[in-house]
Amino acid sequence: MPQLDTKLKPIVNQALSPIAPSQIRFFAQQFDQIPGIIKLTLGEPDFNVPEHVKEAAVRSIRANKSHYSDQRGIVELREAISHYLKKRFQVDYDAATEIVVTVGATEAIFSTLASIINPGDKIIVATPTFALYWPVIEIFGGIPIQVDTSADNFRLTGRHLQAVLDREGAANVKAVILNFPGNPTGVTYSRAQLQDVADVVKQHAMYVLTDEIYAELTYGQKHTSMAELLPQQTILINGLSKSHAMTGYRIGYFAGPKAFVTNASKIHGFAITSPSNPAQYAALEALTNGLDDAEEMRHVYQQRRDYIVPKLNELGYETQLPAGAFYAFAKIPASFGLTSVEFATKLAEEAKVGVTPGSAFGTGGEGYVRISYASAMTDIQEAMKRLASFTAKMTENVLN
Repeated sequence: MPQLDTKLKPIVNQALSPIAPSQIRFFAQQFDQIPGIIKLTLGEPDFNVPEHVKEAAVRSIRANKSHYSDQRGIVELREAISHYLKKRFQVDYDAATEIVVTVGATEAIFSTLASIINPGDKIIVATPTFALYWPVIEIFGGIPIQVDTSADNFRLTGRHLQAVLDREGAANVKAVILNFPGNPTGVTYSRAQLQDVADVVKQHAMYVLTDEIYAELTYGQKHTSMAELLPQQTILINGLSKSHAMTGYRIGYFAGPKAFVTNASKIHGFAITSPSNPAQYAALEALTNGLDDAEEMRHVYQQRRDYIVPKLNELGYETQLPAGAFYAFAKIPASFGLTSVEFATKLAEEAKVGVTPGSAFGTGGEGYVRISYASAMTDIQEAMKRLASFTAKMTENVLN
């Protein structure tokens, strides 16, 4: 095996060295090695892509749609995204200049952050949340400011945001990141709660980067987009992975003011050239003839939520009823005396149930575990039985 010549200069970007890999993926992969484990770790819908969406991808291949597309995505798809955002969320984006199709919402996050961060810029991240944001911020020389929202039911308030801006210096803050409905909490914002945040942001020269990938998966509450309330300062990220179970197709998008999108599309183009054509034509079909495809999925997720959350509370794991997404964020009983990593590891090894430690989602996540109910009800029911037995043993040990 070739050995690295120690006389060479370091070949790794120094910004990468201190950054740990995704803890969400790390624990999922670790637990996958345990025979017989029930995995409630990843946010991976257990539904198949709708048949008419699959067929659109196949038709594109047969029609030899095999050449480079426009770097920003095929025009028809951008027009469909524009129409969808207008119809669903009352936001207006020009398909030609204000929308870019990306390789999943993760590339949208990467490209948008790359386009706004100068070294030393501060980015406020409301946590606990999806763990991709702060590593990407650090890669580009930014400073992530994690804000623990657990005291406010996992929502960032205008008051809290203003306090952070006062402390950090508003002139040094480039953006605030919101993810709602939230991963890992399932918490979302009402229109009034969003307006409370928007009222603070609009007083400052900063962006809101709003990740609304779970917008189609809300329960009993209509999703309001931050882009409707604050269009000139909002960078909107969304995609098809959750709404149409298209995680492997890797189609997301970002939308925003023209001047921002012009620059962000450069980064996007340098990184990926253009998205995959079959996936784009599948997404076009989904947003043209499949706007109601998420209905059945949402109904099933709600049934699972309404089963798992009462069970968790009954077993002593304090859990809010999620208003969206497909996660339950359960509080570990303090009497167990375990960190979230210790608890999740013990649960996986002894009860063969895989969950994600709350610490993977930033400040405010310690003391919790994320449980994905994007799995079959039979798996969820069996997992709750195993959790009940595990909890009884843990409680007995504490008492003794």
